[in-house]
Amino acid sequence: MPDLGVGIGWRPELDLTIERMAGVGFVEVVAENIDPGDLPESLRVLRARGVPVIPHGVSLGVGGAEPPDPARLAHLAACARALGSPLVSEHLAFVRGGGMEAGHLLPVPRTRESLEIVVENVRLAQEALPVPLALENVAAIFGWPDDELTEARFLAEVVERTGVGLLVDVANLHTNQVNLGLSAMEALDTLPLEHLAYVHVAGGHEHHGIWHDTHASAVPPPVLGLLAELCARTTPPGVLLEWDDDYPSDAVLAEELARVQAAMSPAQAVGGRDE
Repeated sequence: MPDLGVGIGWRPELDLTIERMAGVGFVEVVAENIDPGDLPESLRVLRARGVPVIPHGVSLGVGGAEPPDPARLAHLAACARALGSPLVSEHLAFVRGGGMEAGHLLPVPRTRESLEIVVENVRLAQEALPVPLALENVAAIFGWPDDELTEARFLAEVVERTGVGLLVDVANLHTNQVNLGLSAMEALDTLPLEHLAYVHVAGGHEHHGIWHDTHASAVPPPVLGLLAELCARTTPPGVLLEWDDDYPSDAVLAEELARVQAAMSPAQAVGGRDE
């Protein structure tokens, strides 16, 4: 995977902010929000500067029973070509069934039967894309009753069988530890980090015992701690900050990127673990 550095999720509300920020290694744009034939001027400016732009899909639904929609795959492919992207990312998620949209990135049933379907769907997606694909672990507020595998083991087997890249969202690992009792540290020990494409960090908050992955606040210390733990195990090709609402000042965003950069030092890991 390419060396990306520290990045930020591109949003129209942040376009000028990101253009002015120093040290942005790469950006990620929600693929469904852009027209590859008429790219936003800000993305064209960033590309002209040599900043990599990664299309990030939210609606492919490789976790569903149906094969990936060819039109959605074609859109992802067109975005990658228009942006000259090094890779495309999507979520390991269930988003629709029987023609009905869930309206949310739902966890897939982590069964052996589901695993076979996901592996085939991922292979179909890989064949349709002009660049490598990376899959992201999702945040969840529930798990399916028949789950046979942990989230990390399920994703690891998908990676091992397809060669798909890993987009590890450490904020989502924290979310699922709080909400589902899935150990984030065990996930880091289980995931095949040699396939790591890049990492997500984001803010959220707890309400009545449920962690909400809002992407609308500073990254909390537990999430930065998980980033440090990941970086003690491997050097991630890139780490990206997601901020999707209640946008702060330019100074606050710059401070957040500095906090992310600091957490990437292996010395910041719990217990001072070395590589």
